[in-house]
Amino acid sequence: MIAESLGFFLYALTSIFVIVDPISGVVTFVSLTSKMKRDEKNELAKKAVTLACLVALFFAITGSVILNLFSISVDSLRVAGGLLLFSIAFDMMHAKVSRESITEEEISQSQEREDIWIFPIGLPLLTGPGTISTVIVLMGGTETIVQKIIIIASIILTFIMCLYIFRFSRGIHKIIGYNGMLVFTRLMGLLLAALAVNLTATGLINMFHLTI
Repeated sequence: MIAESLGFFLYALTSIFVIVDPISGVVTFVSLTSKMKRDEKNELAKKAVTLACLVALFFAITGSVILNLFSISVDSLRVAGGLLLFSIAFDMMHAKVSRESITEEEISQSQEREDIWIFPIGLPLLTGPGTISTVIVLMGGTETIVQKIIIIASIILTFIMCLYIFRFSRGIHKIIGYNGMLVFTRLMGLLLAALAVNLTATGLINMFHLTI
């Protein structure tokens, strides 16, 4: 039981962390906060991560209600979410800023805004459609309270890690460098592609079984 719960925790945490991908977001975060003092940057990171975490938790908790409201099955969302995640992964493997989260033009236009902790950092850089789809699918695919608690804990832990990564973003950027970020982004893209294929295949198999 403990080994099974630990395995599920690692699966949930990995899935959420890979799609949130805070390390790849460091470049964008450093760019948007380059003119800020350290305290200002840290306060902005705290607000952005808190907002992103609350949004992710909201959809994780209410996801089943939303799916029922629109008569959408979890397997349908698995297929759609898998295709979306694969699109994001494809961009990541080519070391591009994912069009699902934020465009280069939006980054440029955000430079002088005061609410960048809301857009584009909190939403959608950290919690975008991919993250929302992932947490809904994870919660919808579980039946036990223990697993649902594990998913919620994984979401919270992921964003705690995001907070510390953003707090030390300038140091991380200096140590890893731009080329290191590109390598990490490609590796995360590869893992995300594998998760996307798994989601899509599971959804299609389950839908096929229901029709026969």
